[in-house]
Amino acid sequence: MLMNYAECIEKYGNAYQINKALDDGLIHKLEEGIYSEEKFASDVAILSKKYPQAVFTGAYAFYLHGLTDYIPDSYALATRSKAAPIADKRVAQVYTRDDLLMVGATIIPAEDTEILVYDKERMLIELLRNKNKWPKDFYKEVIIRYRNTIESLEIWRIQEYIEQFPKSGMIRRSFDEEVL
Repeated sequence: MLMNYAECIEKYGNAYQINKALDDGLIHKLEEGIYSEEKFASDVAILSKKYPQAVFTGAYAFYLHGLTDYIPDSYALATRSKAAPIADKRVAQVYTRDDLLMVGATIIPAEDTEILVYDKERMLIELLRNKNKWPKDFYKEVIIRYRNTIESLEIWRIQEYIEQFPKSGMIRRSFDEEVL
């Protein structure tokens, strides 16, 4: 189980007791401010614990949803538009308008933890609205997989999400032309 420093204080009482637990091997310091009863944890679990208000997005989210076989070198995390910069080489930070940050955010199991990630419907919108930012072959692979799984998507949810985004007309046209 991963814990941040505040959770360690709650469990062990004070910094001295935390250091004693570290010395006794009851817990392990994985990174600054992140502790675990296990010796190792995945990067995904650590990042999720370290940035609980951030939402996994980008290529890793497509991978989690089974829409690509590509596993990225870094993780895209969506944060509030005025959030502090994330200084972590494993993270590509995506600043998102506050009112759009949690649209489509859901908790799913990933590796050895549960994480906050955008659902398939929101990720389709992210794909369409940022289509020129994706490598062409990656975009084509993901669009084809969306077409092949269209019956599993909640179309009403996609339409509801689209209305909340700027350039909703362009997104709707792309959805109608490329996915439906």
